[in-house]
Amino acid sequence: MYDTGSTAFMLVCTMLVLLMTPGLAFFYGGLSRRKNVINTMFMSFMVIGIAGLTWVFVGWSLAYGGSGDNPIIGGFDQVGLAGTVELLLAEAQSVPDGTLYPTVLDIVFQMAFALITAGIVTGSVAGRMRFGAIALFIGIWSVVVYAPLAHMVWGGEESLIGGIIGALDFAGGDVVHISSGLTGLVLCLFLGGRKGFGLKTYRAHNVPFVALGAGLLWFGWFGFNGGSAFAADHIAVLAVLNTVVSSAAGMASWMVVDRLATGKCTLVGACTGLVAGLVVVTPAAGYVEPWAAVVMGIVVSPVCFFAISHLKARLGYDDALDAFGCHGIGGILGGVLTGIFCVPELSPTGIGGLIYTGNAELLADQVLGILVTAAAVLVLDVAIAIVVKAVFHGRLRVDGGEEALGLDVAQHGESAYPAYTGLDV
Repeated sequence: MYDTGSTAFMLVCTMLVLLMTPGLAFFYGGLSRRKNVINTMFMSFMVIGIAGLTWVFVGWSLAYGGSGDNPIIGGFDQVGLAGTVELLLAEAQSVPDGTLYPTVLDIVFQMAFALITAGIVTGSVAGRMRFGAIALFIGIWSVVVYAPLAHMVWGGEESLIGGIIGALDFAGGDVVHISSGLTGLVLCLFLGGRKGFGLKTYRAHNVPFVALGAGLLWFGWFGFNGGSAFAADHIAVLAVLNTVVSSAAGMASWMVVDRLATGKCTLVGACTGLVAGLVVVTPAAGYVEPWAAVVMGIVVSPVCFFAISHLKARLGYDDALDAFGCHGIGGILGGVLTGIFCVPELSPTGIGGLIYTGNAELLADQVLGILVTAAAVLVLDVAIAIVVKAVFHGRLRVDGGEEALGLDVAQHGESAYPAYTGLDV
């Protein structure tokens, strides 16, 4: 019989990861401008419908279908989840050796990853991208970029990044954070900056929303990292512990940097540090000791702070809600640090990090895996953006009048804070 403990554990973890996408909506919504909060939150919710359906119909098959001997994609044998019921019934009658829970559960668990990844992308384009354009982009991207990348990293011994190269990614450093961060960077470069970018300061319009969203993300992240052990075992416990201490260290570190840079500790800064600490430990959560997770959390905040407060302004790209500055940069740093701090006994390849082995074999694999991820994502992103731009007759962003009015009214005919008229409407 299945291990009911691990089955229940994975069901709970799946629900936790699914919660992260609505949580991201509050986090991004609070960071956005008042006139764009509905549009910003709607983009996060939109991916549930679009990326959810693309995952069911083709994403799962491209990521985890096939015979496992293709280094780039899975296959087309499970398009539309063909044979799912038959598989479930067959498993119920004869459980394969070593199976802890029904493999059908993986479809939903991995779907939750696809949703939050697509949601992260939308933060970079807040305040200026046409809703239809971002919806089409996400639909194509989920199939063309996310699903093959998931296979390349987590598709088994023959997969390009996780198998052939041997790069480690416990819960999504490459697949989730680097891919979404780089995609956000590409899109914001295609769009150009918001009107007034570089001349005015954009502030979070609703700090309690930011705190609520960060809290939901933090809560869901325990399913994100803990569930990536795929069993209710000692590795899951280690992943959860590392997730706690790295996020705590990231928050504390950001508060220190905030105080040194601005003279004050801010709640928005603390929440951003919390998320950065979660991002950096994601690729390493089941592979490192807690002290290393603390170091990772401490290091990531000044690095991301510099990217958000200095690098963005210096290079002139308008990453509106800092998807690249937090997730892209944090994910890259986490992948590199995994190559330094990975405990040999916890490594699925048997190759430990630099500080344990004295050689840089795993570190080199991590860097190569990141470079391959970046190259694949950037090339495909540009191609998809060109296609979407052509579909929308060269107009990815709203016109100047709509941007000035705000995308809530211009794109959706709604307002988060309608003027009070004295009428009960």
